[in-house]
Amino acid sequence: MTGKEVEQNDERGHDLEPWWAGIGMWGAVGLVVIGGLAAAWVFFRLPGTPEELATGYYQAAKIGAIGLVIVGSALLGRRRARTAGTEETAEAERA
Repeated sequence: MTGKEVEQNDERGHDLEPWWAGIGMWGAVGLVVIGGLAAAWVFFRLPGTPEELATGYYQAAKIGAIGLVIVGSALLGRRRARTAGTEETAEAERA
């Protein structure tokens, strides 16, 4: 059995990655939208809203913040890749 066939799990059999690790950019945009909808849900005190409103806003903010961080990281990665590609092209033109 090679190392590639073994999954990365801790001693209890759980994955080492967080739940949001592989959602991608559109999944992150969805998280931002869901966070906004959850905050609106709490604001209008619709059914299922916690008695302590701060708890509901906190949970909505966590979801939105995770989405914003993932979107920002994806956009930064695209920008870095584009910058690296233009630098390679400029070096090839100089040669």
